[in-house]
Amino acid sequence: MDNYPLPARELVARMADAAAAAPARALAFQGAPGANSHLAAMDYAPDGLPLPCFSFEDAIDAVRDGAADRAIIPIENSLHGRVADMHFLLPESGLAIVDEYFLQIHHCLMSADAGPPASALSHVQALGQCRHYLRAHDIRPIVYADTAGAAALVAEVKEAGAAAIAPALAAQLYGLTLHAENIEDSADNMTRFVILAREPVEPDASTGPVMTSFLFEVKNVPAALYKAMGGFATNGVNMTKLESYQRGASFSATEFYADIEGMPGDPAVDRALDELRFHSKWVRLLGSYRQARPRSR
Repeated sequence: MDNYPLPARELVARMADAAAAAPARALAFQGAPGANSHLAAMDYAPDGLPLPCFSFEDAIDAVRDGAADRAIIPIENSLHGRVADMHFLLPESGLAIVDEYFLQIHHCLMSADAGPPASALSHVQALGQCRHYLRAHDIRPIVYADTAGAAALVAEVKEAGAAAIAPALAAQLYGLTLHAENIEDSADNMTRFVILAREPVEPDASTGPVMTSFLFEVKNVPAALYKAMGGFATNGVNMTKLESYQRGASFSATEFYADIEGMPGDPAVDRALDELRFHSKWVRLLGSYRQARPRSR
């Protein structure tokens, strides 16, 4: 908590006290109050108690240690792809994915006074997503660790001409003046969040499509990935996502993250997973959950 600017630290303390009094309602998120993850937590669980955590590891630990019932974690963005480190943190967390949530991302320009902003402090991705607006208004971008933290810092220092780019919620929480809303260059900026819990939950397939997420590493033989994927095609299982990533510095073993429609217990999914296991060194299921947003075919 000491790493947040002072206005954020005061809010974090109050929110942490509320969560400690009712951990079953607590939903951990990474970032300062007012971040997009905070907004996602409020939208996803209106009756919940958002619990700010400084890092992704802290949010995961909050669930693992019982300080929060669940965590809401961004896993990918429509413009920038997967969130760094999440493919490593998820399997190591010991937690299960029990749901997903999609948040439309909007950026706002805010400052401590009504004067014209000369600079804008924010996360590097937020600055990049607003670069046309910043150029058009001759505002100098300054990189900061996160969006809401930037808003809290601007509220703390109250420097003339200094602004932040963050969600409108941050301006409300830190008493900042909104200069402009929805300044992002792309209107289709969307972030996908996953909900993590200590125990997996079996979704009710009768209420709609179900997703399953898993990790795997294929055997080091020719055409291993092609053979491993064949079971999904021959059994008619729709794979909506497949990403590769490297663990460590050896570059000798590639691991994969995948999302499919369906879940274990479905005969077609079971056959496809059996074939995947045959051609893989290991397969690790991360969880099955309801599909929050239709996938295109």
